[in-house]
Amino acid sequence: MRFDKIVRGGNVVTPRGTSVTDVGIVGEKIAAIGPDLDGSPGAQIIDASGHHVIPGVLDVHVHLELPFCGTVSSDDYRTGTRAGARGGVTTLIDFAIPYANESLSQAADNWMARAEGKALIDYTFHICITRYNEHKDQIKGMVDRGFTTFKEFMIYESEGWQSDDRALFGTLEKMNEYGTMLLVHAESSRVLDELIERHHTPALMKEHGARLHRMTRPNFIESEAVQRVVTWCEATGGQLYIVHMSTGEATDIVKAAQSRGVPVVAETCAQYLVLDDSVFDREDGHLFACCPQLKKPKDSARLWEGLRDGEVSVISTDTCTFTREQKAMWEGDWTKIPMGMPGLETLLPLTYTHGVLKDRISLEDMCMKLSTNPAKIMGLYPRKGAIEVGSDADLAIIHPDRVHCVDCEIMETNADWSPFEGWDLAGFARTTLSRGDVIVDDYAVVGKEGRGKWLPRTTAGLR
Repeated sequence: MRFDKIVRGGNVVTPRGTSVTDVGIVGEKIAAIGPDLDGSPGAQIIDASGHHVIPGVLDVHVHLELPFCGTVSSDDYRTGTRAGARGGVTTLIDFAIPYANESLSQAADNWMARAEGKALIDYTFHICITRYNEHKDQIKGMVDRGFTTFKEFMIYESEGWQSDDRALFGTLEKMNEYGTMLLVHAESSRVLDELIERHHTPALMKEHGARLHRMTRPNFIESEAVQRVVTWCEATGGQLYIVHMSTGEATDIVKAAQSRGVPVVAETCAQYLVLDDSVFDREDGHLFACCPQLKKPKDSARLWEGLRDGEVSVISTDTCTFTREQKAMWEGDWTKIPMGMPGLETLLPLTYTHGVLKDRISLEDMCMKLSTNPAKIMGLYPRKGAIEVGSDADLAIIHPDRVHCVDCEIMETNADWSPFEGWDLAGFARTTLSRGDVIVDDYAVVGKEGRGKWLPRTTAGLR
């Protein structure tokens, strides 16, 4: 067989095991996996000796160029996908959100336009249902168009995004009917709003500052909402995916539901695994405001346990980047902080350094949580998510222990700060390949913006 490229002699992680071997690439696809593949005349040899070769990462929860909290998130499809590529991410899924009186199809068109001509890596979208009465009859059309995952928010009434129990129940019925999946941001809005109102006084804001972000979001705000939407999932049989799960209590609820055969899966995000709410005690604690907020060390420990045991299926980022200037909009009122943090560039390094190198999860488990599981759950496997013959040649080559210090000044993100500034992390991609193209070489982005493709999906691909 004649190969265009051969990734030579790396420690290759495949669904069948890990071994030192070669990966042969023809065009955009993996054509062969085996030792000592013949170096065809003209084939480019990529030396991976002494490195891990893992499947390209899928970050299935990002927000690029998102109008939110009175501003627009600062990473667009150029900087966001460059940041992802440097961190070994080769596919992302954003959220198409309808504004004003827009239809679901118009929302998809708007987000497609954001990505066109800018994206370095491949992408697709979850479609957000924000007005159930109007949108419920548009779901089938979006499925026919190639979108098979949808999202509803249990909060954000002021943004016009909130879905009540009737909408959640009805949408899950639709998911069962069409074989599609609903992603849910689960927080209990009425109690959350009450707690925010009680604390929203000049005296308390002066005394506590950004600490009020954690004080008004106790763990039951998430866990009660998770329990409620799991109940609707169990009643309807519609496939449910809990996004950015942050608490131990919610993890227990998901585990119990899965043991009963309820069709629910859950993701957590890297920040909930490595940070805790003590950051709000810092002078710059407002920078760390995200939704849901960072929790306690015991919650992080339970999430790591859930990753090992299987009730947590995916690690993502919920990337929503705001600069220091944007974060300063709060002016001492924690309810006005743009909520979100950068994360695409550090997803793999954080998981590798604090998961694999600290013996919390194995290298193979990491690849399952960052690549194979998200690809299967989101209907992109086997095209994405694994090093297999016939799959897209999406690969990340990482050194086992070489570290880089996180420095926002030399990163690809538009953020002028990082939650992990000054941290020494291994696992940045020395080389990233997307559909056979080398887009990161020697830790630097070399790929051409605009080469990323939209990935249509069918219900046949959903797990």
